[in-house]
Amino acid sequence: MAEKIKLFVNGQEVEVESGKNLVDAIGAVGIEIPHLCYHPALGADGNCRMCLVGIEDGRPPLVPACKTRAVEGMKVQLDTDKIRKIQRDVMEFELVNHPVDCPVCDQAGECKLQDYYMQYDGQKSRMSVPQVRKAKHLDFGCGVIHDQERCILCARCVRFTRMITKTGELGIVNRTDYARVTIFPGRPLANRYALNVVDLCPVGAMTSQDFRFKQRAWFLTKSKSICHGCAKGCNIFIDHNREKYKDDIIYRFRPRLNEQINGYFMCDEGRMSYKLENEQRLTKPVLNGKVADFGTTVEGIRRALSQAQKMLFVVSPNCSLEEMRAIQQFAASQNATLSGYSDGYIKQGDGDDYLIQDDKSANRAGLELLGIDSSKTGFETAVAEADLLISFQNDLTRTLGAEACNQLKERMVLISIGSHEDSLTQMAAIMLPVASYSEKDGTIVNADRILQRYAVAVEKNAPPVTLIQAVAQLGGEITSLESAWDDLNTVVAGLNKVDFAQIPEQGLALTDSEVSNVAA
Repeated sequence: MAEKIKLFVNGQEVEVESGKNLVDAIGAVGIEIPHLCYHPALGADGNCRMCLVGIEDGRPPLVPACKTRAVEGMKVQLDTDKIRKIQRDVMEFELVNHPVDCPVCDQAGECKLQDYYMQYDGQKSRMSVPQVRKAKHLDFGCGVIHDQERCILCARCVRFTRMITKTGELGIVNRTDYARVTIFPGRPLANRYALNVVDLCPVGAMTSQDFRFKQRAWFLTKSKSICHGCAKGCNIFIDHNREKYKDDIIYRFRPRLNEQINGYFMCDEGRMSYKLENEQRLTKPVLNGKVADFGTTVEGIRRALSQAQKMLFVVSPNCSLEEMRAIQQFAASQNATLSGYSDGYIKQGDGDDYLIQDDKSANRAGLELLGIDSSKTGFETAVAEADLLISFQNDLTRTLGAEACNQLKERMVLISIGSHEDSLTQMAAIMLPVASYSEKDGTIVNADRILQRYAVAVEKNAPPVTLIQAVAQLGGEITSLESAWDDLNTVVAGLNKVDFAQIPEQGLALTDSEVSNVAA
């Protein structure tokens, strides 16, 4: 527990965390000190001067809050006439050459310059000479488009490429009104985290080529979730909008702060995986090559189960912990072999020492936690004896290849229960569509053994059935998220005291011993 100290803000006593700078310390108790260049992950640069505050009896009496540590008994002044004049002067300076193109700017609604103008300035321009013109629509690479006219030279993007990615593609050239952020000649952005500069930019200077002019920020619903692009489980915002009479559409993923997992950032590949939630979705059940209704297809699967001699269920490492347990219980009731074989989801050597993992699945640790065999040997032994195979969200073509899956199709009944079209669903005799992770609740365990919960973000006009509901209709005993939680509390000894409904937002770290405490 961090040490607490007491200081005064505008004469009011507040208790803050010791050791933090004034921006973070006072911000944690709900009092904002305006700032543009400072960012907690990048440290204090001190170049915008927007965060200047008064220190009563201080030497010096005016200090940048981003570079000043909170001290016991300090008396901070934020609302004096002198401080407000400084804020107005800084804002006027920032706006001297800034184009007033808010109606067409992608950052409108999320722009700190816009917000601070309304809160701290609100003055008419006194400019009587032409503004300095700079370049627009510069392609910096990696999907980043830069507008130099809007840039306020906070240097966040420059510091990100030097401090976080350590690739150093960005720099500030020239001086005074002619200073600008640019790339080095012949060296565009070329790192796997480049789109984070769009989030870092407090104005509309850095924009995403993918998102530009797609939606206005105030139309978007911002839902908290977990990225399923790899085993890191980065915390994200899913920004989506349902236009009148249309379906809910996701327009972007953005990183959400979680100090325990991804900090303030996420990789570009995970960010762009939002497209997979909109595209190639399975929407209609298929029975023996023909579109059928959901109930008829379920009956077709039940009939196939009753006629099979030896069954193999293959579960995806992207399934939630609750879904895995529901399938595990159902497999046991049907005397079916259950496999989590999914080596094709692992790209050896693709990960780095920051966020990106080799394992491109979200919940492989959940397979281990439940004791589900994921070995190649176990899968090959089971598939050699099976006359029916049901894939639960597992695209086996990624692991076996299309030719091997075609051979399976020739000698057994192949059933696919999933949310997206893939090579396997095209081969399956029966296909049952279910909800994807953005449309359901669940929990996953990431590569660092941190248990995290995600909730429904997107609500379709015709909500798809969840995988748990589909398994329940096939005869499974687990019929809801709550019943899965009760079962997990019983089956996994290390989870017997976990209140799944109250998992903290930053996640719950599981101990290594809990992986082996399975009461199967």
